[in-house]
Amino acid sequence: MKFAIPMANGKLTAHFGHCRTFTFVEVEDPKSLIFKVTECEPPPHEPGVLPVWLYENGVTHVIAGGLGNRARSLMEGKGIQVVVGAPIEPPEVLVTLYLSGKLKEGENMCGHDENSECSTH
Repeated sequence: MKFAIPMANGKLTAHFGHCRTFTFVEVEDPKSLIFKVTECEPPPHEPGVLPVWLYENGVTHVIAGGLGNRARSLMEGKGIQVVVGAPIEPPEVLVTLYLSGKLKEGENMCGHDENSECSTH
């Protein structure tokens, strides 16, 4: 499993499409909770670029605070599982919550309607 989490100041950021970095967290065995953590700079922001970039980097799961409908649809179309409305926490905490079944969908922190720029990330 490989998770991607949009980051700001060491924690998840609410605005997926405008984050400066993503943390990739790789989990070989969900029971052992052994992580490989890598910080990556995404390509320049353009509609539809991030879902393709994440897929090409082998991401299987995205944990986000806020995410537009189009971005979610593009990622899910590539088989990437998406959790939106996650709390503002460090990436290892979020992945641990996910693996334990305690990370649930929350309110989408994107704050834009489906016709706004946010939905095209």
